[in-house]
Amino acid sequence: MNLLRPQRAIVRNIFRLRLKLRRLLPRRQCQTFGTRSPGKCPRIQKIYVINLNREPGRWSMMQQELRQILDHTGTELLSLAERHVAVDGRELSQDPLQDAEIYPFYTLQDQLFVEPQPLALPTRVELNIPIRMSRAEYAVARSHINIWKKVVTGNEEYVLILEDDVWFHSGFARYLDKVWNQVFSESNINSKFDILYLSYLEVKHGAPKTILSSNVFMPVRGLWHLSGYVLSKKGAEKLLHLLPCYGPIDLWINHQFKALNVLASKESIINQRRDTKSTNSYSILPSLTKIGAINSERSSLFNIRPMEQPVFAFGSEGTGCTSLAMALSMLGYTCCSDLNDLPITEMNNLLNGKEDRIFNAYVNIGALDSKIKELLIQYPKAKFILMKGKDSLSDKNFASITDKLRNVDLTVLHSEELNKWRVICEHLRCAPPACAYPLLKDLGQRLIINDVGNSEQNITVSKSKRDNSPWVIEHSTGWQGIRPTTEEGYINIETFVEITDRLQFHDPELWHLRQDTFTDNLALFRPSNINFSPGIGAVLTVKREFVGVRDYTAASLCSKENYLFGRFEATIKASNVPGVVTGLFLHRNSPRQEIDIEIAGNRPSRLLVNVFYNPGDEGASFDYGYRGTPTYIDLGFDASKESHSFAIEWTPNEIRWLVDDNLVHKRAIWEPTPIPHLPMTFHINSWVSRSTQLAGRIRNRGLPTATVISKITVSANKVASISQENVVQSQLSLNNFSPSQFIL
Repeated sequence: MNLLRPQRAIVRNIFRLRLKLRRLLPRRQCQTFGTRSPGKCPRIQKIYVINLNREPGRWSMMQQELRQILDHTGTELLSLAERHVAVDGRELSQDPLQDAEIYPFYTLQDQLFVEPQPLALPTRVELNIPIRMSRAEYAVARSHINIWKKVVTGNEEYVLILEDDVWFHSGFARYLDKVWNQVFSESNINSKFDILYLSYLEVKHGAPKTILSSNVFMPVRGLWHLSGYVLSKKGAEKLLHLLPCYGPIDLWINHQFKALNVLASKESIINQRRDTKSTNSYSILPSLTKIGAINSERSSLFNIRPMEQPVFAFGSEGTGCTSLAMALSMLGYTCCSDLNDLPITEMNNLLNGKEDRIFNAYVNIGALDSKIKELLIQYPKAKFILMKGKDSLSDKNFASITDKLRNVDLTVLHSEELNKWRVICEHLRCAPPACAYPLLKDLGQRLIINDVGNSEQNITVSKSKRDNSPWVIEHSTGWQGIRPTTEEGYINIETFVEITDRLQFHDPELWHLRQDTFTDNLALFRPSNINFSPGIGAVLTVKREFVGVRDYTAASLCSKENYLFGRFEATIKASNVPGVVTGLFLHRNSPRQEIDIEIAGNRPSRLLVNVFYNPGDEGASFDYGYRGTPTYIDLGFDASKESHSFAIEWTPNEIRWLVDDNLVHKRAIWEPTPIPHLPMTFHINSWVSRSTQLAGRIRNRGLPTATVISKITVSANKVASISQENVVQSQLSLNNFSPSQFIL
């Protein structure tokens, strides 16, 4: 896997113009392609092009490329080409399971075998934790394997395999002939190879290799991409024998180089296009970020916006309305759901057809059942979805709504439909996300409070720029979110725990001492930077010291358990060194959700509270967000002078932030984000910010600096993480499978 920066429009246009101008030049003849002549060296007799059914434009571009090169008889290479229908990851209804050909897990250790990160310092645990392949990665691997099967059963001795997002270098024909002649020299006419790379990207520090001639080398490992390669029939047989593939196909094949005869042209003569967006998604990114191998200040935002809107969905409790609302959110809708009514302003804007309404999708809103006629008048192009349960014949609400929705743009989604993404996305004319359809318990229609008072009159609050996201509402005058009348049932007596720790020593049953980092952190977390002392607590130190990937070290502890709703509190004396941030927060990935308290060293009298929200069920690859939704609160004191208690109270309908038991800020549903709804871990840390806007420029002469935590209190529902259970099971399977013996 290699990550290329997104190309700007001007680069794309220049690239396309270059290709068009190239077509004005005489076509080049390549002696390497065509049928084998008696007594002569072999030739490439067939070309397979991997192409998705939903990308006909790419196949057209590949046809243009193949017309530019002629074989040894003067015939276009297109005559040798066969379009191979690619497996589409978007059509997979669930994460693939292990089979005889693909094992859908790999490890950071496997990644570092191909591309070592000499400055990164991963722990043994990080090296061995299984990483699940993305559906796109699985689909790419399956597509290549299916072609290998064709090669084995075919009559061609050598074939060229291409992905549909490549173009031929201007000197392709001439250079390939040189490579081929050197591989099959007169003294070695019967030479056999399994794979010949014509398209690749060497790892950052160069691939270990043996130079065989002026135009050919033999790699040991370290070649990314599998977008253009020559494969022999014997090589295809070997690859199929070496299965199962584990991890992305270009990663796995590097691990097989010892068992194969692999060659590569000295230069990559087939390149990936600069005017097309990759359809792949990379499962390794979170792991590389944690060890400091990826650093980026660029925002990671969700830029898809639905074309078909508004959307109205109706259904009875138990038919999957809550899951549908989450699915619409994953498609980029700003979705309001499971309420008996809408806030007064939103209802008025909706019924009057005003564009400044907050939402563009409404699911299971009881008050809209009687407003369907008005909605059809205001929104004649609206999309309607009707949820159908097992007992629809006895469902009076279903029959009533069905009668009202005659002659509208409607689809019916059955609760037992196996491919719900297909039904929804065909109706809304959009592509499904590369993750499973969410399965959530229906919330039913909740009563809401329309008149909300202000409990923060005496507190100075300032709001900053927010992420541009369908799950973040822009600053809107008078909007106070959605507050259901009750929060009963969110405390589970069987799993509710109360923890008080004065941190006189490290309790490994409660806290994990982190030894990793993240993108915007200039420091590497190290356990040695936390000191536990009786009567004092935990002292988190930030130091200036070079540790490979970072110039500073810092400290972080996080809970061993995951929690869903509760109160999380710590008594903290923060650092006052500019550039250093003291944080107390709840966090998770896949999807990313986060509730923050942060104190910046350059402004220790000000509190930053923040929420990051992404939709989806457990494992959904929605990890977007850069700024989040920050709000600054004037504390009225310097948090670095003495200890103060800071608390987050998290419920299904509201988040409250407290300082010394005084409420300083609260947010309801959609104020401005939904409330995080999945289990998270609790963290406290001290780190060095890459952003000078957040904490100022780091003042090195103020280092080392300390943050003191004298007490932590947690009163919350403990939850066994589904993803963690999967990791444990996957680890057991991976240990039994033992695909890689490489050890750093």
